[in-house]
Amino acid sequence: MTGAAGATGVIDLRSDTVTRPSAGMLAAMTSAPLGDDVYGEDPTVNALEEHVAGLLGHEAGLFTVTGSLANVLGVRALVPRGGEVLCEASAHIVRAELGSHAAASGVTTRTWSAPAGLIDLEQIRALIAPDLGPYFVQTAAVSVENTHNFGGGSIQHEYDALADELDARGLPLHLDGARLWNAAVATGRTPASFVSRAAAASVCLSKGLGAPVGSVLVGSAELIREARVWRKRLGAGWRQAGVLAAAGLYALEHNVERLAEDHANARLIASVLADAAPGSVKPDHVETNIVVADLAGTGKSVAEVVEAARGGGVLAGGVGATQLRVVTHLDASASNCRAAAETLARIIAG
Repeated sequence: MTGAAGATGVIDLRSDTVTRPSAGMLAAMTSAPLGDDVYGEDPTVNALEEHVAGLLGHEAGLFTVTGSLANVLGVRALVPRGGEVLCEASAHIVRAELGSHAAASGVTTRTWSAPAGLIDLEQIRALIAPDLGPYFVQTAAVSVENTHNFGGGSIQHEYDALADELDARGLPLHLDGARLWNAAVATGRTPASFVSRAAAASVCLSKGLGAPVGSVLVGSAELIREARVWRKRLGAGWRQAGVLAAAGLYALEHNVERLAEDHANARLIASVLADAAPGSVKPDHVETNIVVADLAGTGKSVAEVVEAARGGGVLAGGVGATQLRVVTHLDASASNCRAAAETLARIIAG
């Protein structure tokens, strides 16, 4: 094993971003034809953008260094300065992007709150603000995260109903598809069946798929042309980025279907933790590769468990004072995940 649970013996389940490129991926990166992407002349970047856009049912794509940047560019393209985007209260765009939508784009947000970060059509309908003149902010778009990170990797099963609602109102949908590939594999749906309904969508290549860097924003040709200008304006143009785009192409070819293994490993971990701390997590609610266990009833804090686990060779994280989070990935085998779960269970139950 070459990745996070490899030579050091440490099992790193803090995120699915901790993976290392495989030998095959590194070979693809070092042999990729290159050019200058700011001039639109990197053939490997162009191939990645065209491939992802086609795969997801959109006209064009834009390769970005992070999912956060792809989200900023996508939301900015749909929401005018001073307008608002609606999203769930624990969505990545409002909780984990450092206020960038307000700071960089002048976009405001209002939120609904739902278990596991899920779509709540009733709340969304109540929040949507029409144009009431110069006194009230107007809703310009709705954003959905699929899968939902802080919701424990939950899948948005009401996605189509929301898209229908927004189509009827003439409102665009933004999709933060950081782990869209997980949602597609878990449901058996094609990625395009989710993404083609969004006016702008980001998909990540470094979460779950094993690429070292990068996301792709997709949308109409006009939206992507504008996003490309704003990417450069924000200082995020890059030159021979085909080295990184090649990793994304390799990941899409080799590492999508195997996500089912990560989902099985996450349920394995959830089962072990549920036995150690009944009620902390429901294994049958674990849909993809993220397990969030609530330690409120165990007498242990997340910080205490995380620190003790580190001493036992397991790296885990938290998404709140009592919520422990572990994320499975291609560099953590089933045996790694079982060993990590047993270590965490001993600490929690001890």
